[in-house]
Amino acid sequence: MTTPDPAVVEAAASAIVEAFAATDTERYFAGFAPDATFIFHPEPHRLEDRAGYEKLWRGWLESGWRVTSCTSTDRRTQVFDGGAVFSHTVATSVQTADGPESYRERESIVFIAEGDRLLAVHEHLSPFT
Repeated sequence: MTTPDPAVVEAAASAIVEAFAATDTERYFAGFAPDATFIFHPEPHRLEDRAGYEKLWRGWLESGWRVTSCTSTDRRTQVFDGGAVFSHTVATSVQTADGPESYRERESIVFIAEGDRLLAVHEHLSPFT
């Protein structure tokens, strides 16, 4: 195994954040492994794989949801043999059927090295208090 370069981790995390900010479904989910898990504080249970999150995402889109902005700050990258943990604070604004919403959260993304690229295998969002 090899320890990923922190700059490569930053680039992989940035690609996910940028795709999310653009509500670019295909590009966003391309950053996650099929067996990735997701813990989102507003959801009642852990999402056990990317397909489960994609289903939830489609429902959001069908209800009129879209991201209008997403800013990442307080970024930290921790690398280890075979992967990395990226954490940051995100300020997100979305449009919903009920109108605009904005919130701040803390997020951690765990990456594993898959050949010459990194894939996210876990994402965890917590409310920023």
